[in-house]
Order: sequence, then structure tokens, then C-alpha cells
Amino acid sequence: MSSDNNTDTADMQDVDDFRQHILDEYERLNLDSKFKFNCGNEMKCFTKCCGDINIFLTPYDIIRLKNRLGMASQDFIEKYTLNPFTKTQRLPSALLKLDEDKRCPFVTDEGCSVYEDRPWACRMYPIGLASPSDESMESGAEEEFYFMMAEDHCLGVKECDRELTIREWIEDQGIAPYNEMGEYFKSVSMHKLLHEIELTPQKMEMYYMVCYNIDAFKKFVFESRFTDVYEIEQETLDIIKEDDVELFKFGVDYLLFGLYNEPTIKVKSEVLKAKRKAMRLDD
Repeated sequence: MSSDNNTDTADMQDVDDFRQHILDEYERLNLDSKFKFNCGNEMKCFTKCCGDINIFLTPYDIIRLKNRLGMASQDFIEKYTLNPFTKTQRLPSALLKLDEDKRCPFVTDEGCSVYEDRPWACRMYPIGLASPSDESMESGAEEEFYFMMAEDHCLGVKECDRELTIREWIEDQGIAPYNEMGEYFKSVSMHKLLHEIELTPQKMEMYYMVCYNIDAFKKFVFESRFTDVYEIEQETLDIIKEDDVELFKFGVDYLLFGLYNEPTIKVKSEVLKAKRKAMRLDD
């Protein structure tokens, strides 16, 4: 996790404020809620939504984008992301780095140059998904909800008769695989024990590597003593060596084990025996 890409916490205050404003003020929608929207290059506002924005990238977003661009994940991270922290978050995140004109680096006059692999947030627009506050998440008192981002510049909301449900929009925009991968991500990033564990620098680096620098995680699995320590079937190793998505899913199991002590990965018996023996000698 490179500190060179970090942004000041104070610069992200507006993110926290907007998040709280959504939780307090926005109408809470569900999958069957209807809304009106259309978008295309015939609209006068075309691509205006691609500037002066905060797009937090998910692990799946980065896998899709770096593979489309033919880049290593470390190179993608360094060129296209920032690592901001807000006052409410405990885990590192990846924010899309805008260009000098505060525009998405992938937008052109003709539209999105990575459209088929655009991030989850872009696919969902103008629908957003709000998570509960930290306090509510811990108590289970609040659940996620959808909301409508009716921005002033968006004519696709103001001048459109096309009506559809959020459920139809998710299908129309190919969001299902993003949501599926998002559930894996949330099992770690929104774990019920997140606010009870000690997040050491080593654990933060491990989390960031698995979630955002997938190529570094692959190197860690296959070029370190990882397979000497953990019981992993050869079939699994063959799959995750070739498939970044399956590697990330495996990485989630590794994080659940390493961060939250869940029995998702097994340490080899001989490693455990050697550790117990060493502990007895230390005593």
C-alpha cells in the first residue's frame, strides 16, 4: 500500500458528510422501486456525470479494469488510484484518480473507453446503494438501501419517460456479477467483528494486497512459503493461478482466517506441531 498515493483525511470530509446526508435525508428505495432514466450521446449532458466525482473502486472493478487495459495490478493502482481515508473507515480503500481536469481518465468525447468493464458505481448510476452507519451496522438496526442521485446536470432523469425498476436496471446494466463479487468483498469489509479486532499495519497490508493488488497476492501465494504452511488442494491452486476472480474469492477466505480467525483455511498439521514444539521450548 503506497503512501505516495494517499490523500489527506481532511480532503475526504465531504465524503463522510454526503454519506450521512444520504442516510438522513434520501428516500429509501428497494429492488421493486421505479424510477425514470435514460442516457446516450444524444443527451446534452452526455459524460457530465464523469467529472468531479468520487468513485470508490471495488476489488472486482480493479480486476476487470486492469485486465482490460493489460496492466499489472500494481501498475494500475499507481496510475489510476488514490488511497484515501475518511474518519469513519477502518480499512484501506481505492479511489479512482481523476485527470487534471477532474474528469475520469477513461472518458472521451465519444463516451466511456472502458464501457464493457466500467466500475460498479458507473453501472448503477443514477442509483446509489447506501450502507448503514458504523453504529447501526454493529447493532444490526439498519440495512442497506438504494437511493436516487438526481443531480442538477442530469437530463436523463429530468427529460425521460422511460420507467423501470431497480431490479430491471441491475439486469439491464449487467450488474449481477459485480453484486455477486461485492458480497464476497462485504463479508470481509463489513464483517461483524471488524470493530473488535486490532488492525495492525501487517493486517492492513494483507487486506489491501488481497483486495486491490491481486497480482501481488498471486505472487505471495505461489512464490513464498504459503503452500508449505496451508493445506490447499492442487485443483484449487491450478484454478487460482489462472483466474483472478477465483483468486480473489480464495483471498477472501484467507482474510477471514487471518483477520477474524474463521476456519476458512487449514494450517498443515506438521506446521502446527512444529509451532507447538517451539512454544514448549520457549517455556
